[in-house]
Amino acid sequence: MKKYGFGVDIGGTTCKIGLFEAAGQVVDKWEIPTDKREAGKNILPDIAASLQQKMAEKSIPSEAIEGIGIGIPGPVDGNGMVSMCVNLGWKNMDVPQEMQSLMGGIPVKAGNDANVAALGEMWQGGGKGCQDLVMVTLGTGVGGGIIIHGQIVAGANGAGGEIGHITVNPHESIACNCGRKGCLEQYASATGIARLAKERLAQEHRKSLLDQMEEISAKSVFDAYKQQDQTAGEIVEKFARILGNALSNIACVADPEVFVIGGGVSKAGMPLLEAVEKYYKRAAFSSCADTKFALASLGNDAGIYGGVKMVLE
Repeated sequence: MKKYGFGVDIGGTTCKIGLFEAAGQVVDKWEIPTDKREAGKNILPDIAASLQQKMAEKSIPSEAIEGIGIGIPGPVDGNGMVSMCVNLGWKNMDVPQEMQSLMGGIPVKAGNDANVAALGEMWQGGGKGCQDLVMVTLGTGVGGGIIIHGQIVAGANGAGGEIGHITVNPHESIACNCGRKGCLEQYASATGIARLAKERLAQEHRKSLLDQMEEISAKSVFDAYKQQDQTAGEIVEKFARILGNALSNIACVADPEVFVIGGGVSKAGMPLLEAVEKYYKRAAFSSCADTKFALASLGNDAGIYGGVKMVLE
């Protein structure tokens, strides 16, 4: 009987790592720097060395490790192959094969970090108890993960769950970071909400709490909204309408039990959830109208939980 598994979440600055018992309890968690020099060639060897050091520290033999699950910040196909990951400098990297070789044959699985985080939230977070969910991460950008029948939907090219780049405004003149125009990310991310606010304030003649803010951010918009500021309310309503409508379209394809909302913007809490859900229900197909909404609860640990879940099945 295997007793342990590792979950790894590779980020652009650090790699988060967790050692778990097979039943799902965290034994230990830690971070190491992500060495992106020389096209990221040291990243997997550094992770392997850290895992081996932890195994020696805990006196855990290789035979007791069920596997290693890794989340990667870029498209990953169903076999764990990364054709290109700009954030790490990787091209055509067979992550499971490379890591398995470094770890003496211990089984390895890999997936896109947002999809893996969604799996973690399904297992032990905001989506616990559900087998079909869509996770939406509202941060600097908009990420997503789709889980159907408990399995990650990676897609043919590893782009399954890239909901931030759904086109929601074909008339947009400003380009998204992806190079296209009118993506959901341009309106529902932290930077997108700040942009909506600045555009609204440039046209606004009423007094607003936002006028007193040193910096216009998603947080300042929601802080003013919670104080019933009228201008902030209009900005939040626009954001919520765009995101709610987009999620209603996603529901027609994925039909999840729950939408789990995470990322820095989600710290606005229930007021955000209620605003988005209101517009979702107005636009949703009747069979999907009662889909639940929940806040993500694992925070930065969602990736390591999802990583180990991939190998503890």
